Amino acid sequence: QVQLVESGGGLVQAGGSLRLSCAASGRTFGGWTMGWFRQAPGKEREFVAAIFRAGSSTHYADSVKGRFAISRDNAKNTLVLQMNNLKPEDTAVYYCAADSNVIWSSMTAASAYDYWGQGTQVTVSS
Repeated sequence: QVQLVESGGGLVQAGGSLRLSCAASGRTFGGWTMGWFRQAPGKEREFVAAIFRAGSSTHYADSVKGRFAISRDNAKNTLVLQMNNLKPEDTAVYYCAADSNVIWSSMTAASAYDYWGQGTQVTVSS
């Protein structure tokens, strides 16, 4: 059974950094597309970043481009989101997502992913 477990969230001041990790188990994830989404109170879940299948192709939401970096360690089945220069509007619950059948054109859609973690809270104070 696929399990995704996020860690690394917390409270940070604006301009600070956090590093989120997602530990994946239950499959070999090397060929899977894995991504990060976030959901702020009263808002819909939105795409943050994704890394496509086994390669190094990545995609970012415009709002985080240049500040966030997504990476993966296939040997350790771990997905990482390095978040720098955080802003109060980055405050949200961050979710790790994974799926083996995501196509490039749909990787920003939450509906494209079948497997989700429980989420980790990120709070950025001004």
